[in-house]
Amino acid sequence: MAVTVERVGIAQADLVFAWVDRLLAELGEEGEDAGQLDSARLLEAWARAGERFQAFVARDEAGATVGVLTLVSSFAIYAQGDYGVINEMFVAPDARSAGVGHALVAAALEFARARGWARVEVTAPESRRWARTQRFYENEGFVFTGPKLKLMLGA
Repeated sequence: MAVTVERVGIAQADLVFAWVDRLLAELGEEGEDAGQLDSARLLEAWARAGERFQAFVARDEAGATVGVLTLVSSFAIYAQGDYGVINEMFVAPDARSAGVGHALVAAALEFARARGWARVEVTAPESRRWARTQRFYENEGFVFTGPKLKLMLGA
């Protein structure tokens, strides 16, 4: 499948939110913490984040959206400063194994390199159900570094 990837801004927020919502639905209980997406709150947060938050949309030959990826800039001493985190990526089920995920990751890595980041991290769900997702990221060059823990602070 021929795919084009473009970086989109807040004007395309509804599209990005809809695709992340599809990701959360597929994750099931692993995505439950997000609850119902609060679009108004998310729009305000995206505006505050400015250049720290990026969204990429993959489109097929006909211009139909087939995937989305979000990337955020973070900072850590262990990472030698700024680095990226892929927070969400979703590819339409009928477009999987067609190069869409690869194209999205390649666009994110190109963005990261252009900013001089030394690394990009991603967290993949841990259960066996997501073994294919983990293999995908490993095939893209990511290396397993261990589990991630979280603490929900509430609204």
